[in-house]
Amino acid sequence: MKVLTMTTHTDSITLKIWDKSAIDHTIDAAIESLSHRAAAENCGIAVTLSGPKTFTVSLNR
Repeated sequence: MKVLTMTTHTDSITLKIWDKSAIDHTIDAAIESLSHRAAAENCGIAVTLSGPKTFTVSLNR
């Protein structure tokens, strides 16, 4: 089963998550990855539902 498709940009990560049981863990990992790369606090990260089963994790500027 395919869990996710990921597209990474400098200030965002777009995730297509197929497995509902993997949503929380996958988004948490993406937040940690982006905050580390951008040297930002986790509270400076926004998560939005950008399509069916698609989430975008981005810097909240």
